[in-house]
Amino acid sequence: MSSEIHLQRRQRRQRVLNRLGDGLLVLPTAPVRMRNGDVPHPFRPDSDFYYLTGFEEPDAVLVAFRKSSREHVALLFLRDRDPEREIWDGRRLGPRKAVRTLGIDKAYSMASLYDELESLLRSHPRMFYTLGAEEGMDRDMFRIFERNRIHDYRGNPPSHPEVSDPRPAIATERLTKDGAEIETIERAAEVSASGHREAMRAARPGMMEYELQAELEASFRRQGSKRNGYESIVASGTNACVLHYIENQRRMQRDDLVLIDAGAEIDNYTADITRTFPVSGTFTPEQAEVYRIVLRAQKAAIRAVSPGKSWQAPHAKAVSVVVDGLRKLGILRGPKKRLVESNAYKPWFMHGTSHWLGLDVHDAGGYRERGGRPAKLRAGMVLTVEPGLYFGARDTSVPASYRGIGIRIEDDVLVTRSGSRVLTDDVPKEIRDIERLCQS
Repeated sequence: MSSEIHLQRRQRRQRVLNRLGDGLLVLPTAPVRMRNGDVPHPFRPDSDFYYLTGFEEPDAVLVAFRKSSREHVALLFLRDRDPEREIWDGRRLGPRKAVRTLGIDKAYSMASLYDELESLLRSHPRMFYTLGAEEGMDRDMFRIFERNRIHDYRGNPPSHPEVSDPRPAIATERLTKDGAEIETIERAAEVSASGHREAMRAARPGMMEYELQAELEASFRRQGSKRNGYESIVASGTNACVLHYIENQRRMQRDDLVLIDAGAEIDNYTADITRTFPVSGTFTPEQAEVYRIVLRAQKAAIRAVSPGKSWQAPHAKAVSVVVDGLRKLGILRGPKKRLVESNAYKPWFMHGTSHWLGLDVHDAGGYRERGGRPAKLRAGMVLTVEPGLYFGARDTSVPASYRGIGIRIEDDVLVTRSGSRVLTDDVPKEIRDIERLCQS
């Protein structure tokens, strides 16, 4: 199994280097960030770095260059073993084991990084490195440039190599998932779906939002997710009308809906699921009326996901259904075409319907092709489909009976060769199924 993983990562690196062309790729992982005082945030590797190495420790840099369109050299710089520090902070892989464990060509101590780079850059006039991401590393790079210029001063060299940002090329590769990535996202979806079902069973009037969050995330942890892909949104009542509400501090009331937007992370890949359900176990007639509009919009949008279509096709379908629903509720009036073209729905459906999903919840990859045309869907892409309607408590433009209702329904969808497959359909979203689970 490890040899298969090593081959997949080597193929990823080769594809990225072929996109970049000849030159030296220098890609650091994420730094350790301090939370407060001497307490760091939990470390997570940089997504691009992990995609190409599979290495999860801090203080590491990948250096790679291609020898041909089929062959490349990958060097990893990482922390030395240190028995004393490992007593405090945990075990380190170290350079000696890195080659066999990670399937790279050579591994070196981080202490030798800049000496090695200084030598390598003398034979690589192009460098693929993201300037401005880490100020300290930028300064060290500039010192290398200066030393190399002085070393070769008789040749009147340029003051620095040609520097290009490699991340757009990496993002293009990350956009289409390989088989191993799809399996991992499927597992993240499975774990996330189970947590959402557990939350539906656990919710009850009088419970705090953060208590429900604890039930959800405990389910994630029990199934092997050591962290979320993003901060969980547990928004009851009018809080559901705040798109990125994460305070989760309100006590839930009997007639509330609660919107949960949460995803478990597995091997650094995340799912992203949203469900909206009644705290009491039963939708009110008005809640059900709005919910059905959003559900019809989501189903129409999912049907629009297939290879060759624009990534905006799901949003166009969702908007069409939402506008029909708003007209039926008496909130919008006038010809449908004019309402769509003028974005008249946006006060209540203000966000897009989809985003890419993978190592990041808003994953790498462009939404536009050259010339500004919308990107086309291809087999192996994973995107969310998440229409919503949000009627603020003080919104006098909607009937009073709908005010305070916020509903979003979100699933993760894999584009396949013949169409699409919903990865997160283990969480109920039909009203009768939600009520049955909430009341169980």
